[in-house]
Amino acid sequence: QVQLVESGGGLVQVGGSLRLSCAASASSSRIAALAWYRQAPGEQRELVARIFSFGGTNYADSVKGRFTISTDNAKNTVYLQMNNLKPEDTAVYYCNALTYSNSNYWGQGAQVTVSS
Repeated sequence: QVQLVESGGGLVQVGGSLRLSCAASASSSRIAALAWYRQAPGEQRELVARIFSFGGTNYADSVKGRFTISTDNAKNTVYLQMNNLKPEDTAVYYCNALTYSNSNYWGQGAQVTVSS
């Protein structure tokens, strides 16, 4: 079992920045990848960014160049730095952990609202 606790959501104006954090209860040695997904009202959940245990990353095209995913293995924490935020970034953001045993875990979600 992996518990994920998110923090850092909120309200920000267009062009502003936010950083999301997600602390995992499991050691990084059990986790193959950490990711951030988001879900806007009436939309499907979509992958925003993913970071693999070997350090590789991938991003949704819509956030490339604006968002950065990173980890602090000592703290078992994954971050999502979001810059130049746009109204279309408004969504609930979910942290996700994929273990080496192929189990998926989700955080509780953090609301991000970008106002124009």
